[in-house]
Amino acid sequence: MDKIASKSEVFFGADTVKAPEPKLGSKPILGNRYTSKEFMELEWEKLFTKVWQVAGLEQQLENPGDFFTFDFGRESILCAKGEDSKIRCFYNVCQHRGNQLVQVEEGNLDGFSCAYHAWKFGLDGTLEYVPDEEDFTQGSPCGKRNLVEIKSEIWAGFIFFNLDPNSKSLKEYLHPVMDQLENYPISEMIRTHWVTVEGDWNWKCVQDNFNESYHTPYVHPALKYFSDEKYYSCQFDMYDSMHARMLMPGYIPSKSVYDEEKKVLEAIAPAIEYWEMDANDYKGRLLDIREDLQKQKRKLDKEKGYDFSKFSDTQLTDHHHYTIFPNMSFSVKPDGMQWLRGTPHPTDPTKCYFDYWYLTLFPKGVDEYYSHMLKKKTAINTKIPHVSGHHTEVDVGDGISEDVAIWTSQQKGLSSRGYIGDYMPAQENRIRFFHENIDKYLFGDE
Repeated sequence: MDKIASKSEVFFGADTVKAPEPKLGSKPILGNRYTSKEFMELEWEKLFTKVWQVAGLEQQLENPGDFFTFDFGRESILCAKGEDSKIRCFYNVCQHRGNQLVQVEEGNLDGFSCAYHAWKFGLDGTLEYVPDEEDFTQGSPCGKRNLVEIKSEIWAGFIFFNLDPNSKSLKEYLHPVMDQLENYPISEMIRTHWVTVEGDWNWKCVQDNFNESYHTPYVHPALKYFSDEKYYSCQFDMYDSMHARMLMPGYIPSKSVYDEEKKVLEAIAPAIEYWEMDANDYKGRLLDIREDLQKQKRKLDKEKGYDFSKFSDTQLTDHHHYTIFPNMSFSVKPDGMQWLRGTPHPTDPTKCYFDYWYLTLFPKGVDEYYSHMLKKKTAINTKIPHVSGHHTEVDVGDGISEDVAIWTSQQKGLSSRGYIGDYMPAQENRIRFFHENIDKYLFGDE
C-alpha cells in the first residue's frame, strides 16, 4: 500500500500531474470574515459580481420559450431559450420602473409581460410592446429599453453567467479544469437530485469544508471503509486559476480499518455486485478490490451500457474532487457527478443558500437505474422536483447531510469572541489558498 501510494502519477493515472505548491501566507483566518456585513458587502461588490457562476442546466431549457429564474445574492437571473434556440441570461427586471419581471421559478412562455404596466419583452430580451406607445414624448421605448443581457456561456451542459461584461472567457477562467474533464460525458448526465436549503451559516463554511478531507473520518465515518481518505494517500492540487483538486483512492479501505474486514466488504459489496464481483472473494485480500474493479469495468462496460475507453483505470474507481473558485465544488466519475454550491445570502452574512445536485449518466438502453451514491432508484424520464426549504426542514441527501449538520455549530463558534483564528495542518492548505484568493479580489496585492 505505501509503495503504490508514494508516487501519485502512477497511483492516480493519466492527467494527474501534481501542481506546484503555491506560496501561502500565515495570516489568521478570523471569524469576522463569516459574520461582518462590511466584509459581506466587499465580497458582493468585488468578488461575486466578477466571477463566473452557474445559473442552471441546459436540460432545463429544452424548447423555445422555456425559462427559469435563479436568485443570486440580491439579483434575480432570468434564463430563457429563444425562438432561435439560443440560451440567454438577463437581469430579471422590467426596464420601465424596475419591477421584477418574472416571479415564478420556471415555465414556458412566448415572451415576458410585466405584471405592473404590461410591458412585454420577447424571448431574446427585446421590448416588443408597451401600452399607450404614442404617449412617450421622448420616443417609443420599444426596441430600445430591452432587458439587460448578462454575459453567459455553456459548458458541459451547465449555463454559466458573469455579471462583469469585461470578464475573461469561461475557458480561461476554468483552466485547467475544463481540459482535465474533457472526456467526461457531463452534458449527457441527467439531474436526478436537486435540493436547495437556506442555511444558518456563511457560504464560506461550505467551501472551506469541501476544500479539505481532514474532517472525513469523523463527520463521514463510513467513508473509510471504501476510500483511503487519509491525507498521505491523497493528492492535493492548487492552481494559478484559484481552483483546486483532490484525488482520493476509492474502493480501497483506509489503513485504520484493515482489521475490520467484514465492515469493509459490507460497505463495498453493493457497488461491486453491479459489476458481477462477489465481495466474499476478497476475504484476506481487501487491497485487490480496487484494481480488480478497474479491470471488470473495462471488461463489462459495453455490456452494461457504458463506454470507458477514454478514461484511465483510476478514473473508474477514485474520487476526483474539484473546488471551483469561489463557491462551487463537485466530485466527478465517468457515470455521475455530485455538484455542490454555497451562495451568499442577500442581506445576512450568517446565512446562505446551499445547493446539492446529483447528475446521473444512465447506461444506454436503461430507463431506470439504482444510484449507489443516492441510495435510491432513479428514472431517466421522471422530472426531479426542486426540493427547497430551511435546512432544519429538508433532508439534503445521503452523506452531505452529515456536512450540513456541522456548519450551523461552526457558524456559532466563528461568531464567538473566544475564537482567535485558525490553526490548520498542511492538508488543509486549500482553505488558506481559498481565503487568500478571496483577499486578492477584495484588496488586490495589499
